[in-house]
Amino acid sequence: MLGETPHSSALSRIRVLDLTRVLAGPFCTMVLGDLGAEVLKVEEPSRGDDSRHWGPPYVGPLSAYFIAVNRNKRSLGIDLREPDGQALIRQLAGISDVVIENFRPTTMERWGLGYETLREINPGLVYCSITGFGSDGSHGHLPGYDTIVEALSGLMSITGPPEGPPSKVGVAIIDVVTGLFAAVSILAALEARRSSNEGQRVEVALLDVAFASLVNVAASYLASGAPPARYGNDHMSIAPFGVVVTSDGDLMLAVGNDAQWQAFAGVVDPPLGADPQFRTNELRVQNRAQLDAALADAMRAKDTKSWCAELAAVGVPAAPVLTVADALSAEELRVRNVIQSVTHSAVGHMEFIGSPLRMAGTPIVRPVPPPLLGEHTAAVLGALIGLGAEELNDLAARRVVCVADVPSPAEDAESSVVP
Repeated sequence: MLGETPHSSALSRIRVLDLTRVLAGPFCTMVLGDLGAEVLKVEEPSRGDDSRHWGPPYVGPLSAYFIAVNRNKRSLGIDLREPDGQALIRQLAGISDVVIENFRPTTMERWGLGYETLREINPGLVYCSITGFGSDGSHGHLPGYDTIVEALSGLMSITGPPEGPPSKVGVAIIDVVTGLFAAVSILAALEARRSSNEGQRVEVALLDVAFASLVNVAASYLASGAPPARYGNDHMSIAPFGVVVTSDGDLMLAVGNDAQWQAFAGVVDPPLGADPQFRTNELRVQNRAQLDAALADAMRAKDTKSWCAELAAVGVPAAPVLTVADALSAEELRVRNVIQSVTHSAVGHMEFIGSPLRMAGTPIVRPVPPPLLGEHTAAVLGALIGLGAEELNDLAARRVVCVADVPSPAEDAESSVVP
């Protein structure tokens, strides 16, 4: 299995057959890989995962996008459209614990790789499908893209400044959250299998996740019938809560309750704390415009660093608004080991954001760098299903598989494939 110490991580005995590409599915399988699962990433032989080509920037032959979500995986180049490729997948599914795919509904069935087919081979298989709109939805035949789902769910309508146009979130957040929900569903299905010895099919749709991600905004609409507005950096139900301008930059405030308000006012402008129109959070929300005007003058009196120190001293949440470059340069990231590095066979030194999970008893595995396309085809097919060199060469000649095995210095004898 992948990882530094076999059978010490939470999922070290779990094998995942990953038939996904781009973001939601690969994010899910990266999480499972971080937890110790052996992840076999199956890619189209000629081009691989689409995100391999989403650049610049690139680090050697790898796009930064691909690097972000494909550590702790082995790459197998297998053409799922070819009958011989489908036969290989069925063999791998027979010895896997999890299959995860994100093709359009009915595609896997057409290829002979649907759940009903694979469960006949492996009754304990957990089969996860990530779709855009659900296999039973009216839009089920359409491809799922994060920004399209942000638009259809209403998320885009509540994102951005009040006076500006609707805006997508700065990262493909619905894809990321969908990946997390998929990982949760897979872990739950694996736990259920412990008592039943039976696998199951689970499905996670981007649109469903987007609606779930609306949380209090959706709840407020269902409770009141009032259409949600765009608040920019402000909060629809809390004030003051947003970005204010200081003498030298921007400061994010999060004054979450009346006690914090009194502490905040005591530091910034004591008369504000006694003003009856700002006495409670409900009144501050109702009188947001007047409050913003009063704070605009008061907050320009000092610089961001001074305000952060003074507000922290009285327990009021506040932070400077950093650029990504500044944030990734912060010493705290090194202390927390947020940025990790590995040595890649084709790239050399490589850095990426590591797993945020911290588990004392079953630690996260040591990161293995993202694979080259087809890097592990020969090793995995040989070890797991006994494919010989002659048969492998024949499949490669017919472009059913691609073979590009390259030894990786980040992998050692303890991280070999376990049949």
